[in-house]
Amino acid sequence: MLSKDDGSCTALKADVANEKITFGATANCYFYTNFPAPREKASTDGYTALAFSAKAPVAGASMVVEIQTTTTCSATAVAKSSYFTVSAPTDSTQTFTIPFASWAGANPASVKAFVFQGFSTTSGTWEIGQTNLVCGGGPGSSTSIGVTSSSKTSATSKPSVSASTTAAAPPGTCTDLLIDDWSSQSRLTFLFYNALLLPTSDDGTMKSIVVANNRVTLTPGENSYFYSMVGCASAINKYGGIGMNIRAAAGTTLQIEIQTNPSCGSGNPISSGLSSTQLGWTFDGTEKYYSIPFSEFSGLDTGHITAVLFSSFSRTVTFGPLAFYCGATGSPYPVATPSQPAVPTSTVPATSGPNSFVIDAFANPNTNALGFYHGGDDPTTYTISGGQVVFSMKGNADLSWYTQVSGSCSDFTANENGYLHIAYSGSAAFSVALQQHNPSCTSELAPYPFTWDDVEAGRYSNSPKTDIYIPVSHFQIDKKKTVGLALKGFYDGTTTTVSKIELVETVPAGFSVPSKLETAPLYFACTRPNSFAFAIDDGSPDLAQQVLQAVNAANIEVTFFTVGAPLLDYSNNLTNVYKEMLGRGHQMAYHSFTHPPMEGLPDKAAIDAELTQAIDAVQKTLNVKSKYFRPPFGTEGARVRERLAAVIPGSKFINWSVDVEDYLWALSTTPEKQLDAFKRDLAKGGNLVVMHYLYPTTVQYLPQFIALAKATGKRLMRVDQCMEDPEAPPL
Repeated sequence: MLSKDDGSCTALKADVANEKITFGATANCYFYTNFPAPREKASTDGYTALAFSAKAPVAGASMVVEIQTTTTCSATAVAKSSYFTVSAPTDSTQTFTIPFASWAGANPASVKAFVFQGFSTTSGTWEIGQTNLVCGGGPGSSTSIGVTSSSKTSATSKPSVSASTTAAAPPGTCTDLLIDDWSSQSRLTFLFYNALLLPTSDDGTMKSIVVANNRVTLTPGENSYFYSMVGCASAINKYGGIGMNIRAAAGTTLQIEIQTNPSCGSGNPISSGLSSTQLGWTFDGTEKYYSIPFSEFSGLDTGHITAVLFSSFSRTVTFGPLAFYCGATGSPYPVATPSQPAVPTSTVPATSGPNSFVIDAFANPNTNALGFYHGGDDPTTYTISGGQVVFSMKGNADLSWYTQVSGSCSDFTANENGYLHIAYSGSAAFSVALQQHNPSCTSELAPYPFTWDDVEAGRYSNSPKTDIYIPVSHFQIDKKKTVGLALKGFYDGTTTTVSKIELVETVPAGFSVPSKLETAPLYFACTRPNSFAFAIDDGSPDLAQQVLQAVNAANIEVTFFTVGAPLLDYSNNLTNVYKEMLGRGHQMAYHSFTHPPMEGLPDKAAIDAELTQAIDAVQKTLNVKSKYFRPPFGTEGARVRERLAAVIPGSKFINWSVDVEDYLWALSTTPEKQLDAFKRDLAKGGNLVVMHYLYPTTVQYLPQFIALAKATGKRLMRVDQCMEDPEAPPL
């Protein structure tokens, strides 16, 4: 048996006399105990758990304990990893016991190794003591382990274990534990995580689930329910219940269930339920605080709380932040209001250009004042009549409206000192883009448009909110190849009316021209001649090995754009998958933290949170920093590009020119249309791919995608290499 670290932990000391090691943790350090073949037959030999002593630098710190098991005891059998996060309730030495049943899917009859990793803090000294396989509950004085899992199971499955102690919490040490602050629509309804990064969802029958302003509004269908997992939390001598603000119409009723599991295993939980009436709740249409006291539930096992579930809704309800509260009474959980990033307020002198002409006065439904095309992505979101266009995008920041200045390329360089004037009313919460044609000025070739630059319309509006004046010089594109304008990234859900778009020589007297905010450059294609890049977005960890096999067999390197939050969920093994990909020479880059359409977020603080949390998650789990970012859904606009440039200087905003359209065809009866889409964009000259490894059919076609790309004669490489990044690995 071999015990060893990976060499990256600091100040490592072995105290043989006291049978312990002490060390300082780094982002990726780990210790392991390996059992050579034949493997340790732990359960066969009567053992039921792993017991060890540990001391964390601070109370509440955590680490991940991994068990590696194989299906047989052969030396060549492939190991499977299962993970749980261990939380230390105090900063004193404790003995922890993890039942084998806590590691879902593990085979304790053939244990290859135990690994201690994922240390939550790199400050202070960690201690790990004697580690044993034990029978039953382990040593008589041991403390049950604090383990948190985030396996995406239903509310009837219990994924974790938490510390259960009979000693009272020291005075002043208890703080309310947030379950969900409803900070992100995408975290809740796309990733199905709560604030603990544990599973949460409805049963699929809710008519709508809408997150806004740290509230979630649930509109139920027939028999709908909603649940949130809490690990296996101990409330003993700590939490008196769970509370939240609720707004509901008078007469509304619902059912509240607390689920527990004494073994913190994967068996069926024990449910204890009460109605809102039994809890004394009444509603009057205003928001009030309501508590779920554990003392109201007869016989509730408060040492092993696994989930809270709401059902039998009679009407729509709105929940505020959901949290365990300390002591006997609770109060609303205080959600910090994020501060908005500082934005320069400087102005620049007005200039004067040589030309004035009307681009669009909306006299014709299909063409503008120059006789060229105008129209939008979705005809149901705008109306042209009476010399104006009314936009009702309903907050869908992915939709755009276009008006062209040329059928090919138009040279706008002479207008560099002029201004784009937009006469409008209503909301200015949108972006304005000046678009650049591709080098051939041919719409049949991809990408088309080649790129564009955005500005925030609201920054360039006058005080009465009637006119927008944007210096043409603020659009940083090759203006010799100007093709048109786009109004896009509408993000506040209210209507906007535009009556004229024109080029004017200068601004009215007294108008203050704001300075240009830097935007991250937008790419749809590789810049290196004769290059081609597969840029693959997050998918299912179960399919990741097939992706690796396909790219390894083709002897190519690719780029993976990863979402941050799932990396912190150790139950899905995604971090280890990406570590393997990094080890094979592939590139990792950012794809947000929870995968929202980021230009549609309500403010820049929310955009910053998605960026900074993604950066932190990738750094913590993979020890990687990147300058490359791909927006979820490809949604793009001025605000997200401005914030990307500010948060990551020198960053690049990566979209695509080859789309396999897996979101359309992968689960359809014609999945082969993914191949058709790839061939179509390949024939147009596209060289930068978007695909996901979410679906088996997409992954099955990957070898064919690669073969088709190679057949073009282009060299396949990572995105940073195809962008001629001097910091990229040499070809």
